[in-house]
Amino acid sequence: DAGEVWRLKRDEAWHPKTKEEQPHAGHRKRVQEKFLKKGLDGFEPHEVLEFVLFFAIPRGDTNELAHRLIGRFGSVSGVFDAPYEELLKIRGVGRITALLLKLLPALCRYYYEDSHKGKIRICEVGDAAEILKHKYIGRTNEVVVLLLLDSQSRVLLCDVVNEGNVNSAPVYVRRIVELAVRYNASAAILSHNHPSGSPVPSRGDIDATVEVFQALKAVNVPLRDHLIFGDQDYVSLSHLGILKDLMNPF
Repeated sequence: DAGEVWRLKRDEAWHPKTKEEQPHAGHRKRVQEKFLKKGLDGFEPHEVLEFVLFFAIPRGDTNELAHRLIGRFGSVSGVFDAPYEELLKIRGVGRITALLLKLLPALCRYYYEDSHKGKIRICEVGDAAEILKHKYIGRTNEVVVLLLLDSQSRVLLCDVVNEGNVNSAPVYVRRIVELAVRYNASAAILSHNHPSGSPVPSRGDIDATVEVFQALKAVNVPLRDHLIFGDQDYVSLSHLGILKDLMNPF
């Protein structure tokens, strides 16, 4: 792929194409200028995707492919969330294009976390939900995330501790305890997502919460809450009162 891109650039440099040979060059320039002036405001969904595809497909019309992708996966976010292997099945999508589409949601997560590093204080459950929900952007599998706080409720750590079913608590409980001790945490908040969409806690979720609570209690780190995220909402186990003997609501 890299060799082919290099050859394309070399050929274009030595043999630049005329305007007649570049029917889409003017359109690409207009789209780029529109973005520089207004960002993505005013872009239609297919135009957002068309613009993104410019960076994977150096020449030619990406509008048709953008429509094809949205038609298959339903939305721009659906395209970004689609498995890499499924993207490759779409006519016109190669390895580089599929990699770019999978990179974007991960880049959004990274940007948010990096820009808020050391600036967030958790004073209520909504504050915790606001930072944790961004960890699930583009995730199609179940992921367990640990949030550690210092004595002033500032975020020390917000990171993935397990990829897979939350019920496999023995797999990640030791790591949670190690991180809590390493960061000298004063409190912890656990979270995971339900890719199926509903944030309603299962019996396994509750059992895993109790196991994590007991493990952290042994190192004097209270577990303040366990948040479960669905497609559009989340639930707080402490606010539900299911484990009122273990956790007090914010």
